[in-house]
Amino acid sequence: MYEQKIHGDEIRETSRALPIALLRARETMMAPIRVMLNDIGLTEQKWRILRTLEESGKLEQSALAERACLLLPSVTRIARSMENQGLLNRLGDEHDRRKVMVEITSKGRGVVHENIQFSNDIYRQLENHMGKKKVNDLLDLLEELREVDLK
Repeated sequence: MYEQKIHGDEIRETSRALPIALLRARETMMAPIRVMLNDIGLTEQKWRILRTLEESGKLEQSALAERACLLLPSVTRIARSMENQGLLNRLGDEHDRRKVMVEITSKGRGVVHENIQFSNDIYRQLENHMGKKKVNDLLDLLEELREVDLK
């Protein structure tokens, strides 16, 4: 193992650096999903929005942004495009005109249902390779990491 020190601090190898390991793992998972998305003409962001709305139902745009791991300005821009495609509806909130509610349409729901099997197959492959317990443990650890305050 190659170690280097700068001002007495060890420089961790990139193969053992958590941010890089997370990026590599993300790419492993996303590569086949990108093939599916390319085939159906959706971006990763649009897919995440559809999946989030299918799972959660109607959401206020800021909640959608948080759950889909996107910035609010991006959700606003992408939602306009998706509304034009008939994949979702954007509605004013009855009680607060400043808020915009977003809901999936039947067309958007159809896109999810027609393609979710591909995504599920990827998870099955991962579970077959690693085992269901390891996959669930990994998801639990990632959730625990997300809750760590490193500030």
